[in-house]
Amino acid sequence: MRVLIVGCGYVGLPLGTELVRQGHKVFGVRRSADGDEDLNAVGIEPLVADITVPSDLAKLPAPFDWVVNCVSSSKGGLADYRQVYLQGSRNLIHWLLTAPPRKFVYTSSTSVYGQTDGSIVKENSPTEPTSETARVLVETERLLLEAVQTSALPVVILRVAGIYGPGRGHLFQQFLKDEAKIPGDGLRIINMIHRDDLITAIIAALKNGRPGEIYNVTDDEPIGQVHFFRWLSETLGKDMPPFATEIDSAERKRGLTNKKIQNRKLKMELGWQLRYPNFRIGYTAEIQRLADNS
Repeated sequence: MRVLIVGCGYVGLPLGTELVRQGHKVFGVRRSADGDEDLNAVGIEPLVADITVPSDLAKLPAPFDWVVNCVSSSKGGLADYRQVYLQGSRNLIHWLLTAPPRKFVYTSSTSVYGQTDGSIVKENSPTEPTSETARVLVETERLLLEAVQTSALPVVILRVAGIYGPGRGHLFQQFLKDEAKIPGDGLRIINMIHRDDLITAIIAALKNGRPGEIYNVTDDEPIGQVHFFRWLSETLGKDMPPFATEIDSAERKRGLTNKKIQNRKLKMELGWQLRYPNFRIGYTAEIQRLADNS
């Protein structure tokens, strides 16, 4: 297959590496030529394009059999979200309709679920987030699903939980730097996925995902924040983070959700299997990696 990966960074680069290993011809799109040597080193052909600029897309060597859009807004604000995710997807749809791929996988986020009551969340659960950036992601999903209906574009949407892995994991990094604080009673549930498991989920969606379908990508064990930190504390022999003040907790509560994401659909329909079914297994590997490199 000729595969185009849009956003060849923390997820896209190892995804491309695995697809090359499986025998596919892989092209990786970045907004600049910085890091081209990383792509070349693993057999990915680097391309420079900005999906917010339609003329950039027109220069890409279409057609492609598979397309993956896993771009990041680089932690930008609302305007960046609208530009990168919504307008970028609109441009990709328009461009791909001239030479449709066999499959187009888009990595969305479980932040589209706004539930705050600790309930179990499935793919058909309401998507009514209070966060403005998450609302942009909901709007982007609707745009893509509309393209499935009106233009038969074979889109599969993956709603991805908090990604962690080598060198990544927001709460873990805060804990290591002694910057973590536990908001409220610490029982807010967090949902995570190891980067390597996300990569296998994307490949499963490319091979067997049904156009127009949405799949949650998360591990098997949503966990309360305080229990996550307690395990880290016991494993690393570090003190537990302090509980946040009422003022800090009130500030952090804005836009925070509390839900248990279910991954059953992805596992049952696509035969997806987790290498890291819970955070303990995943972070044990990361802690060992850090120890080996110290």
